[in-house]
Amino acid sequence: MGQRSQQRRAEETEEQRNSRLAIMAQRGQERRAEGTDEQRNSRLSAMLQHARERRLNVIEGQNHHQIQTFYAARTVLN
Repeated sequence: MGQRSQQRRAEETEEQRNSRLAIMAQRGQERRAEGTDEQRNSRLSAMLQHARERRLNVIEGQNHHQIQTFYAARTVLN
């Protein structure tokens, strides 16, 4: 970002900033609305894959915890 642009951003009021961000958000929504079904499906597929990976990470963490607990209990009992 250029120095002039940074200067203008530093001087803008909170109301101006909020207005600029609202316009950016609106443009993003319009771009998404214009997207093809294929693009939409691709985005949804990526979101679904990300959710699956998060769930797998949680399950792996739970399994690791159960294994650690098992070995800790076994050590205490021996």
